[in-house]
Amino acid sequence: MCLMCFTVSTSEVAIIEKWGRYSRTAHAGCNFICCPVEQMVGKLSFRVQQLDVRVETKTLDNVFLTAVVSVQYQVLREKVYEAFYALTNPREQITAHIYDVMRSELPTLELDAVFEAKEDLALAVKNALSETMTTYGYQILQALITDLDPDQRVKNAMNEINSSKRLKYAVAEKSEGEKILMVKRAEAEAEAKYLSGVGVAKQRKAIVDGFKSSIVDFAEGVHGTNPKDVMDLLLLTQYFDTLRDVGGAPNCKTTFVPSSRTTADDTRNALLQAEAAK
Repeated sequence: MCLMCFTVSTSEVAIIEKWGRYSRTAHAGCNFICCPVEQMVGKLSFRVQQLDVRVETKTLDNVFLTAVVSVQYQVLREKVYEAFYALTNPREQITAHIYDVMRSELPTLELDAVFEAKEDLALAVKNALSETMTTYGYQILQALITDLDPDQRVKNAMNEINSSKRLKYAVAEKSEGEKILMVKRAEAEAEAKYLSGVGVAKQRKAIVDGFKSSIVDFAEGVHGTNPKDVMDLLLLTQYFDTLRDVGGAPNCKTTFVPSSRTTADDTRNALLQAEAAK
């Protein structure tokens, strides 16, 4: 027999058997075994390990999707014996439990609800694994749903639905804006017409007041005249002002048709005939 020296790295433990039977564990540092009585049959790491599992299943509304579940686990220091001897392949054991949980939970949810229930699904996976794997010497630290990937055609359809909803909202907002503009425009037009009417009324009142003042002044200054003569003179003056404005306009063609026989009409016709004879 002889002694053989070997080392164990930090965060690792070595399993020592004696005549094929478990004997002890060797921890980090320099260790010895007695050959051929003892032998090191394997090592376990206490580091946190991660296993990524892709699960394909369908939802309640018959949409197939692929879920990626990431499980972080490590060996329990007080259960090294169980972790080494209880399971042939712990990763396959964890994978089987993930398949079982995901394929039992996802078919009960519709596609939209699946994205909202990621935390609940991850918690269900962690609880199921913790209950089982602790017995075998493994601690489940975290379970994460890192990806939910439905078929590309399903994703395109979901994007179209979202786009249609947003477009509908935009059209409604645009219509509401146009409605507000139309109401404000109508209110502005009504206000403008009201103010225009007030202005016209004030203008006409000013004209009437001016006529009244002119008639009174003319009647007082020229004896023997009556208000009717003054009104005829004022109307004739306005008539001549109208002729001047119409005649001064470019490319203006106007036909005068007499409509009454008064002194003012005779005077107007005489003036027009004199102008035409020049």
